[in-house]
Amino acid sequence: MKSEPVSVLRLHLAGRPFGHLAGYRGGRNVLVFDESWRSDPDRETLTLTAGAGFPRAEAVLAKPWMRQQRLHPWLSNLLPEGALRDWLAQSLKVHPDNEFPLLAQLGGDLPGAVMAEPMLPEDVPAHVLDYRTSIVPIVNASRTGAGFSLAGVQMKFSVREREGRFHFGHANELGDWIVKTPSTRHRGVPANEYATMRLAQAAGIEIPEIRLIPLSQLDAVPDIALPDASLFDEQQVYAIKRYDRADGRRIHVEDMAQVLFCYPQQKYEQANYEQLGRILRGYAKDGLSAVQALACRLLVNILLGNGDAHLKNWSLIYRDGRAPELSPAYDILFTQAWLRDEQEIALNLNGSKRWYELGWQDFQGWSQAVGTPWPAVRAALEATMERARDRWPRLLAESPMLDTHQRFLREHWARLSPEWRIE
Repeated sequence: MKSEPVSVLRLHLAGRPFGHLAGYRGGRNVLVFDESWRSDPDRETLTLTAGAGFPRAEAVLAKPWMRQQRLHPWLSNLLPEGALRDWLAQSLKVHPDNEFPLLAQLGGDLPGAVMAEPMLPEDVPAHVLDYRTSIVPIVNASRTGAGFSLAGVQMKFSVREREGRFHFGHANELGDWIVKTPSTRHRGVPANEYATMRLAQAAGIEIPEIRLIPLSQLDAVPDIALPDASLFDEQQVYAIKRYDRADGRRIHVEDMAQVLFCYPQQKYEQANYEQLGRILRGYAKDGLSAVQALACRLLVNILLGNGDAHLKNWSLIYRDGRAPELSPAYDILFTQAWLRDEQEIALNLNGSKRWYELGWQDFQGWSQAVGTPWPAVRAALEATMERARDRWPRLLAESPMLDTHQRFLREHWARLSPEWRIE
């Protein structure tokens, strides 16, 4: 038999080991769960899909998770997409689809409460290597990584806030804020996201703390591309506090792509908003409140012309380590400001995506499909609509959003169904 080098990472959830991930030189990746963790009825929740009461939950952990090149979708969704992934892969001199070395590099600061720790060859349990029967594994020491991982396409960084300054490269401390640098392609992205998130909050949507901060308040900024000042001058970045960190502690989260075992490139096509509603109704700590919050957030995304509320932009948070709740909202932007022909939400709602055609009847059909009484959903939507009409016109006028974007958003409001219009 041929020999093949392999590196192994020890995986932890909230500080407790739960398995080993073996990455073979030929591209095979094998996650083997620890039997003591798997059989413990009091273990903390890694994923809702393997939680108590979820269909086929026991089968999810019964066998190792094996994939070629890419990691299992649940792990793959811990890694960045787009420019941040390309930047990392280039620095490691690996292909962006070769995900084991990416996870090894970023394993100390992943989203939620999962950690990936490098292992020495002598510490690797023999049973972890039992699933490649056609080769003789040669165990190498895992690379010791540094850095952070944040899911998503936009360039963003995990930073540490201290006395009003935001520090990159914060060594052994966890980042407690995310900063998004200005786009090199689109003008006014930080101000757009800040303004739309404030509008969402004013309509009753739960969001984390957010700020617009000057570039001058960032320390040790990595060598990244920033907008050409001759095209448009961007002197502020958007900052949002991490809700998966608190007082140096990791709080576990997972996005809906992880729950449904979908790869990031499937985030627009593998589910609809009815499925997300049924998940919350059936498994959230307070199913009715979670569904009402989801409905209100869906309405706000329509009102704010956000066509990017895909699977990765909806997450569960496990504040007690076990019971899922709908996380605070994030990544709400007025995307039509740049995609002027955009007229659709990211996933189907009552069989439609076209936001200029959606109305009360679609939310009623949605609530019935989710298994939630329509009066409870309608009351929440009416309260959201009342707050938006009362507060948004003034807040928008006072916001830092570009004047052209403000005008586009008002034009969007005027084109919505009569029940959703804001004067």
